[in-house]
Amino acid sequence: MPLSEHEQRMLEQIERALYAEDPKFANTVRQTNPQVHYKRRLVKASIGFVVGIGLLLGGMVFQTVLVSVVGFIIMLVCALWGLSGWRRAAGGGSVKADKGSKQRRQRPGVMDRFEERWRRRQEGDQ
Repeated sequence: MPLSEHEQRMLEQIERALYAEDPKFANTVRQTNPQVHYKRRLVKASIGFVVGIGLLLGGMVFQTVLVSVVGFIIMLVCALWGLSGWRRAAGGGSVKADKGSKQRRQRPGVMDRFEERWRRRQEGDQ
């Protein structure tokens, strides 16, 4: 729903006041892209994964089971964290339930086809 002219003027006044009060913050907020956040998460997860590999190998070399287990857990957590960031950076992580149900209706699955065949058989028998 578009804003009325009065609402647009009020919004512009608020933006100007924000720029006058704290231009650095206003510029940061205006230029922030969620994709950048997810890419940073991916880089941090990659670094953590490499650290986990190092701990795992270090534990194996020095025959310390606890260090190896901690390294493996760090690798696993960082891999999951990185994959979630990668999925969201690609645009696939924020699908809402109503969009998913619309996509399901557009492209029926196996169960939908079975149900349709069953319904047709039942209607044909009556």
